Amino acid sequence: MNFAFFDLETTGTSLAFDHPLQFAAILTDSNFNEIERVNLRCRLAPHVIPSPQALAVTGVRPHQLVDPDLASLFEFAQELTALVARWSPAIWTGFNSIRFDEEMLRQLFYQNLQPEIFATQFNSNTRFDIMTAVFAVFQRQPDQFNWPVDETGRVRFKLDRLAPENGFQEHNAHDALGDVEATIHLARLIAERAPVLWGQLLANRDKRHVQVQLDRYEPIELVGRFGGGPPKAIIGCLCGYAAKNQNHAYLFDLDAMDPHALIAASDEDLMAALDEDARPMRSISINKVPVLLPPVAVKDEHQRRARALAEAPELRQRLIDAMAKRYSADPDAAPRHVEEQIFDGFYGWDDKARLKEFQTADWPRRQEIVATFEDARLRQLGARLVAFYAPNLLSDSDRRRYIAWRRERWNAPADTVVGWMTFEQARQALLDMQMASPHDPSILEEIDAFIEGLESSIARGEPV
Repeated sequence: MNFAFFDLETTGTSLAFDHPLQFAAILTDSNFNEIERVNLRCRLAPHVIPSPQALAVTGVRPHQLVDPDLASLFEFAQELTALVARWSPAIWTGFNSIRFDEEMLRQLFYQNLQPEIFATQFNSNTRFDIMTAVFAVFQRQPDQFNWPVDETGRVRFKLDRLAPENGFQEHNAHDALGDVEATIHLARLIAERAPVLWGQLLANRDKRHVQVQLDRYEPIELVGRFGGGPPKAIIGCLCGYAAKNQNHAYLFDLDAMDPHALIAASDEDLMAALDEDARPMRSISINKVPVLLPPVAVKDEHQRRARALAEAPELRQRLIDAMAKRYSADPDAAPRHVEEQIFDGFYGWDDKARLKEFQTADWPRRQEIVATFEDARLRQLGARLVAFYAPNLLSDSDRRRYIAWRRERWNAPADTVVGWMTFEQARQALLDMQMASPHDPSILEEIDAFIEGLESSIARGEPV
């Protein structure tokens, strides 16, 4: 199967409240021979203040954010939806893409009313992450790579350090296309130098394969970074699956604790055990390509503990219930913003049909469609899109309401916890960068002037 290597440059790091500015991708065959490449950019969304740090690191200049020759964010989402369909089926691959780029794409599709937010997982598409593959190499076959270290002697797993250290020259770091080329380089090295491990890792793209391994209730090795340290392996055994999400599995760490010690434990003691430094339970998303591998060496004690856990269904259920209780939602928490409701259920069939019509309709018809959505999230997001891209269709009261919404969003007080960039946060970030960072002062001045321009426009009550 072909690989679709991709990378994003974004307005910031908030998955829900930032968005991509650049999408670069290279389609290759299974031997990493290039078939096609794309490099797409878009304008800034009307309701987003970009992170000054993100702009300085990526080199995106403020004038590019409002370049009229670039696609709007809505048009950009449509372009990417079409590209995914055209390149399908493929293995959508990046560096830290499962945790960041994939989630950012989902939000892009969700907030811009694309019919399928899981496009890179459907229609025979799968996904893969070279960063976690690197973790597996570090833990299983460390002699295959040169490992960059910082001034404290810690190994650094950043793409812009790993790729040059292992023979990739002229890496244009923090440019999406340069990062894609570096990612392909690392993928090729792993496939050539550790072909058996590469095959095992690729097999985990299929969640059914992962589930079959887990459902044996035998010792299995999970590789990852636990607690921020270097990658390590945990030998565990399946405890079970979350009641509300069968893609969420729980692995019992067979080195952390003997399950026999928990069989007679009270509910309080069981909860306390989950909070100990040697945590006995680890969460796994079986649909996110976990690094699960056959153990290199299994001790008799591992086997004994795994059998004890497998033969104690009541204990396993109590552990699962305790984990669910430990991470249950706070009933007193503030209502979540619509961006944070992305996984609050699937759309109905009628709404799915309306979403498809929405893509090809003109804006007056889109406004009509928005009013007919059954899902409240779609009505809210759709009304926002109309306000952004067809403000002439709004009534005077709706226009004032959206201007006020943007003003309140951007001027949120410092003591209010929000997920998006505010004017106060942007000013503080610029001050910090001016005091401590090596960034070009002229670039920081451009960013400062751009933020001031946004602030002036919202103070004047200009439309979005």
